[in-house]
Amino acid sequence: AAILLAGAISGPAVAQTALSGNQIIQTMNSAARAAPPGLSAALIRQAVQQHMIDNPGMPITWKPLELLDSLAQVDVQIQFALNSAIIRPESYATIGSIADALHHPVLGGYKFVVTGNTDTTGNRKANLALSQARADAVVEALTTTYHVDPARVEAVGLGQEALQDVKNPKNPINRRVQLINIGKYLPGK
Repeated sequence: AAILLAGAISGPAVAQTALSGNQIIQTMNSAARAAPPGLSAALIRQAVQQHMIDNPGMPITWKPLELLDSLAQVDVQIQFALNSAIIRPESYATIGSIADALHHPVLGGYKFVVTGNTDTTGNRKANLALSQARADAVVEALTTTYHVDPARVEAVGLGQEALQDVKNPKNPINRRVQLINIGKYLPGK
């Protein structure tokens, strides 16, 4: 499974093969791309819902969902069974690389959101639900199979609201999972 590193500084994602845990750590620990205080999965979900209300019509006319753009993040290609949240076996190596990075002491003090993204094939609301189910499946794999602390990682479905290629909304590159650093982890909060 290929892992994509979402423009470490800026710009579109660039394909990376065999992205190591160390590369994930470097990207996710970027102080220049720190999350604003109080950012949470709930706030991201609220922003997605508002984006759907504010941007009816075709994706190429949508204003971007900018909330996550400046944060430290990696895009990964996780393969799922068709129209399902069942992770295909070949994607567990990718999820394992993410888990290795999250277990590293450098990232131990941070909290993360796993986002699911779709292309525009299918119904917009159904895509949102599918992307949430897929993000949930990745979080479940991270927390059960790879023993990542569940308090440090949450799932958020973005559906087709944060397309990577807006001009080609059905492009498979839009179907991805993102790991986003949302700030310091404060136990008990």
